[in-house]
Amino acid sequence: MYPLPRQLFPFSSPPTISATHVAMVSATRLCLSLPLRAGRTALAAATIPRTVVAARKLHSNPPQSAKVVPVYGTGPPPEPPAPAAEYAVEERLARRRRQAEMLRQARDIRKNGAKTGDPNAPVLKTRFWKDVAIKEVDGALQIHLDQRPLRHPTTKDIVRLPLSKPQLAHALAVEWDQLLSAQEATKQHLIPLTSLVCRALDIAADDAAHRDATAPIRESVVTSLMRYLDTDSLLCWAPPVDENDPHAPSSYRNDEGKCLRDLQEEAAGEVVGWLTSKVWPGINIVPVLEDANSILPRKQEEGVREVVQGWVLGLSSWELAGIERATLAGKSLLAGARLVCEWSEEKGDLVREGEDRRFGAEEAARAVNVEIDWQTSRWGEVEDTHDVEKEDLRRQLGSAVLLVGGSGR
Repeated sequence: MYPLPRQLFPFSSPPTISATHVAMVSATRLCLSLPLRAGRTALAAATIPRTVVAARKLHSNPPQSAKVVPVYGTGPPPEPPAPAAEYAVEERLARRRRQAEMLRQARDIRKNGAKTGDPNAPVLKTRFWKDVAIKEVDGALQIHLDQRPLRHPTTKDIVRLPLSKPQLAHALAVEWDQLLSAQEATKQHLIPLTSLVCRALDIAADDAAHRDATAPIRESVVTSLMRYLDTDSLLCWAPPVDENDPHAPSSYRNDEGKCLRDLQEEAAGEVVGWLTSKVWPGINIVPVLEDANSILPRKQEEGVREVVQGWVLGLSSWELAGIERATLAGKSLLAGARLVCEWSEEKGDLVREGEDRRFGAEEAARAVNVEIDWQTSRWGEVEDTHDVEKEDLRRQLGSAVLLVGGSGR
C-alpha cells in the first residue's frame, strides 16, 4: 500500500492505494503517450520502450518566408471607368421613369386613401383649399387659398408683395398649389420660397421698428455675411503648378491645357472685376488662400472690409434676404453680391440699357463650384449625391433671383 501525501488532505487522513492500481495508471499513461499503428494493440504498444518512439509532426512542408513585391507604378492614376453612353442614358431615363411612377402612385394613395375603404390604406388629411389665386389688394399682391389670404406662420400677418414682383407672386402661388395637405405646409423643405419671402418681411418689419438705430436682425445678418469675405469660395485657390513634379495634383491639366488654379483665377477675376468697377470702385480684393505653404487665410487690405460692410448694411430688406440666401448656398459673398446686383430691381443703374445680364443662377453655380466640377470631371460623379447638390444649389440661387427681381428688370 502507498499512502498519498498529507498536504493534499489537511483535514482527513490520506487514503492508500495498492501497487496494482499504480501499475495500471502507469500503463495507461504510457499507452496515451505512444502513437498507435495498424496491427498493434494497446497492450503491445505499451511494451515498446519510450526512447524508441518519436513525435509525429503535423505537416512536413518546410517553412517559407513571405516575399514582399515592391510597387513599380509611377505617374498619375488611370482615368475612372466610364459606362457606355447608350447604357448611361437609358439607365438614367428608366430610373427617372420609375421614380416618377412611384411618386404618382404615392400621390394617388394620399388623395384617395380615405375613399378606398381599405383599413390599411394611409389616410391623410387633405388640404383645406382647392384653388390658389393671386389678387391685388390695397396696392399689393396677395396669395389667396380660396378666399383666405396667405399669412405669415409666426406673426399671422398677411403676406403682401410689391406690385413690381409678379414673378415672385406666381412662383409662390405655384409652391402652395403643389402641396397636398395642410401638414406639408409646416415642413420647411416643401415651402422654401415662402420661408425666404417671410425672411424678407421679417427684416422689413424689424427695420420699421428700429428706425433710429440698426435693427438687430439686419445687424446679425451683416455680421454673419462678413465672415464669408475672409474665406470666400471664389478667393480660395489651389496651389500653383509645381514645375519640378509633373505628377503633382496641382500640375494636372485638362484637355484645354488649364489647371485648377487657372480656372479658379478666371472665375474670380470675372466676378471681382465687375464688382470693383461698378459696385465698390477703388478697392482691391485679393485672394485669401493662394500660397501652397499656408492653410490660414489672410485678411483683406485695410478699408476693404469697411466698404463692403457699409454696402451690405444699406441694402433693402428684399436684397438683404436674397444675398443671405445666395451667400449661404454658394459659400461666397462675392458671388451673392454679383447675383443680387445683376438682377435687383433697385440696382437698375448698374446694368446699362439693352445690356444682357450675363450672371444668372447657372453662372453663379459654376463660379462657386469650380473645384467640385474639376474633381468630378477627373474621378467621376457620385449619383444621387453630386447631381442632387448641384440642382439644390441652382434652386436656392434661383430663388434669390426671384426675390430681388421685378417687372422693371
